[in-house]
Amino acid sequence: MDLNTVNILVFAYIGDSIYELMIRNYLINKGINKVNKLQTMAKNYVTAKAQAKFITKLLDENLLTEEEIDIVKRGRNAKVYSHPKNTDILTYKHATSLECLFGYLYLKQDMNRINELIRIITEE
Repeated sequence: MDLNTVNILVFAYIGDSIYELMIRNYLINKGINKVNKLQTMAKNYVTAKAQAKFITKLLDENLLTEEEIDIVKRGRNAKVYSHPKNTDILTYKHATSLECLFGYLYLKQDMNRINELIRIITEE
């Protein structure tokens, strides 16, 4: 697959699932075994507000490569025609850019980098 021809929002589409799966896996591996607690803890990572905070951290601390920054910028600048009512458009765009990054890395088959970013986000 030529990743240069993939619509940026396709990266967000798959990245949303990959990111949430990685966070759920992280929480389960921490030994949390009650579903209600897992759901509560996951909200600290998977809400648009949390995702926007994490992408800002990655950018502010210069933890992304130039290639990754390009994907993030493309994701942030992608035209979206709707967003959740409980989230402002800027927060939603930043969250989308994090999802794009994870989707891109997944389709690039770079699980090492995905794991590294999850460790940074969860501060493990």
